[in-house]
Amino acid sequence: MTLSTKTCPSPVGALTLVASEKGLVAILWEKDSPDRVKLGDVAEDADHPILAQAEAQLGEYFAGTRTRFDLPLDFRGTDFQKSVWAELLAIPFGETRSYGEIAMKLGRPKASRAVGAANGRNPISIVAPCHRVIGSTGKLTGFAGGLEAKAYLLGLERG
Repeated sequence: MTLSTKTCPSPVGALTLVASEKGLVAILWEKDSPDRVKLGDVAEDADHPILAQAEAQLGEYFAGTRTRFDLPLDFRGTDFQKSVWAELLAIPFGETRSYGEIAMKLGRPKASRAVGAANGRNPISIVAPCHRVIGSTGKLTGFAGGLEAKAYLLGLERG
């Protein structure tokens, strides 16, 4: 099945939105590694309803009027990755968690590195807020969009 794509501007650079008929599959960064999110066949479709909805909600988020996304999501990954991504969705707007805290929530206190690897493969950046995951010391750590974008998103959420 071919996935639909649409590229939209944002304050953190052009974002490529990817959707299936079931939901949003990915939000890719301008300089995203092609190996980070495996997609298969894609085709531009600016009229895809999920992509239009995602673009509108991202616009509201960047304008400071949306604190929660309401989009159908179509996560594609391992069961462990999906469990990490579900925990990302539970991090409240404007708050952060450490990799270790997420590992504890999953009942796997020694899995913080695995949580970090799954976080790095999160295909739906911003909506599944991997930018809200920081190091245990409070330091900003790796982010597919770059640390400047991560700092921007956290600053946006802190007001």
